[in-house]
Amino acid sequence: MPYAAVLTGYGSPQTLVWTEVALPAPGPGQIRIRVHAAGVGPTDLKIRRGDLRKVFPLPDPAVLGFEAAGTVDALGPGVTGVSPGDEVAALLPTLGGYGEYALASAWTLKPATVSWADAAALPASAEAAVGVLRQLGVAAGETLLVLGGAGSVGVIATQLAVSQGLTVFSATGPSDEQFAKDLGAIPVRYGPALLAQMRGHVGTVDAVLDAAGRGGLRDAVELAGGPARVITLADEHAADFGVALSAPTPDRAPDAVEQTMPLLASGHLRLRAQRLLPMRDAAQAHALLEAGTAHEKIILTA
Repeated sequence: MPYAAVLTGYGSPQTLVWTEVALPAPGPGQIRIRVHAAGVGPTDLKIRRGDLRKVFPLPDPAVLGFEAAGTVDALGPGVTGVSPGDEVAALLPTLGGYGEYALASAWTLKPATVSWADAAALPASAEAAVGVLRQLGVAAGETLLVLGGAGSVGVIATQLAVSQGLTVFSATGPSDEQFAKDLGAIPVRYGPALLAQMRGHVGTVDAVLDAAGRGGLRDAVELAGGPARVITLADEHAADFGVALSAPTPDRAPDAVEQTMPLLASGHLRLRAQRLLPMRDAAQAHALLEAGTAHEKIILTA
């Protein structure tokens, strides 16, 4: 019997328990993946706490994780273009990444030059970055402010926007200023002095992507001349400022991983630094993120 980190009830990280589960059977259009690495994201923590119980009904067994990379193990009816043994990365529609096996309805082949950890770190962040840039309608010659520019989504969005010919300001902490420069952005300090710093560079910006959700929307709206081209991924106070809160949907950026995987393989896309933990230590991963002591993307490995 395979194992998975199962959510035994809403609550603390200790509700994630490494236990035996049934081997999932792929349905029509699905593949089963023997998982080698799985990404841990902030939404996973919200689901575990019960904050999103109305949005994400839990499967049975309740195995979290939207991002997985591994080897194709079995094909469901009607699946073509992939074979057992192929190496893939997937954004999972019904969770399941924190287990030895997961089911996927869409996937991208993993090039040999991409590590398992990188492949597992890419799907959700790429989907968010590509999707929100599209929703903002950014274009060459425009100016973009990214709040949380050193986070998993911000790092990808910054590089994609720079490659499209935008001037990007990356709001980060002091330790990430050089990293922002290396990505082609102009670093500014995230926090209460953000507006004054931005005024020292430009009077306004064309658009703002808030990838952090930790305040700053008031300044963002002022810099953008209104909320129309300000989008946040996580700020629960978005409605107070008239700002759109973007959530993953099937049509937001279904081709995001296909678009970004070749860039990752060729070295033209960098990801946030990672910390690897054994998959059986999913509870520890959640505890580290919740305590704010992990400043890397956490990847669970089989």
